[in-house]
Amino acid sequence: MIDLRSDTVTKPCDAMRQAMSTAIVGDDVYHEDPTVIQLEQYVAKLTGKEAAIFAPSGTQTNLLALMAHCERGDEYIVGQQAHTYKYEGGGAAVLGSIQPQPLPFQKDATFDLDDVKNAIKPIDSHFARTKLICLENTHHGICLPIDYPDQVKKIAEEYGLQLHLDGARLFNASVKLNKSVQQLCKPFDSVSLCLSKGLGAPVGSVLVGSQRIIDKARRWRKVLGGGMRQAGILAAAGLYALHNNVQRLSEDHKNAKKLVDAIKDSTELMVMDHSAQTNMIFLQLNQAQQDRLTSSRDKYHITADVSAVTRLVMHKDITEEDLPQIIEWLMQ
Repeated sequence: MIDLRSDTVTKPCDAMRQAMSTAIVGDDVYHEDPTVIQLEQYVAKLTGKEAAIFAPSGTQTNLLALMAHCERGDEYIVGQQAHTYKYEGGGAAVLGSIQPQPLPFQKDATFDLDDVKNAIKPIDSHFARTKLICLENTHHGICLPIDYPDQVKKIAEEYGLQLHLDGARLFNASVKLNKSVQQLCKPFDSVSLCLSKGLGAPVGSVLVGSQRIIDKARRWRKVLGGGMRQAGILAAAGLYALHNNVQRLSEDHKNAKKLVDAIKDSTELMVMDHSAQTNMIFLQLNQAQQDRLTSSRDKYHITADVSAVTRLVMHKDITEEDLPQIIEWLMQ
């Protein structure tokens, strides 16, 4: 099957499995797993931050950041369609008693800076205390403009706020923009990085930030049930992914662009403008088109979530040789 639903469906290659099977392990809750420590130190250095913590998922590393930055009754500014607001089960509110203040994204995945300023609450007992601004890179496959985080950071500093980045696909942005991960992380007080999407590890994300933030996050990870024992088996997969699978993300971007180029002028399907900036294609479909693609998925051995706005995601388990079959399915 050609699985177009997400880059989360990638499976570890034989070499990654071998790295996992030979990993040196210890008890990570005691902070004694050598491979986890190696991963955390590597990612901290890669991002230019003081410290890092390995956790089971990006949902958890984002929540760890929110709970490390904010207290009960505090507030974070976040995108209306952002993962940290819409797709993480309301964890900040449910588990952290942290109020979200969602803002609309503009077409380039940024907030209007005046909207950000207007959303920051004055110091008054009537209001939740604004403590944090959350950005996302990439968002729907869109890379944030290079200078935008610095503009938001300036506002954050002016109002005494912290700045967090959901960087689940930051490596895609790094490859696309030809900027180092450290450059893209520099304005942020904390960054969540996912290893189990385009990089192809089976499990895991890493949160980076100051030593103070990571120390708080380590306590919250235990509270949330994210303390793992011989987690070096999983950390080894993450290290393999970071050493071997970052630059190959450009292949996913190229395949997305080839797919868009093949269908945009030769079909009635509407390709949305922000498609193929990185590894994602978005199609706007009417009901007849949805029905046609849904009913023919099995025939073309394709797995895809078909809806009014359909996202197709390129990843390491989809090759250039798979594109003709995808194109035939779309253009039948």
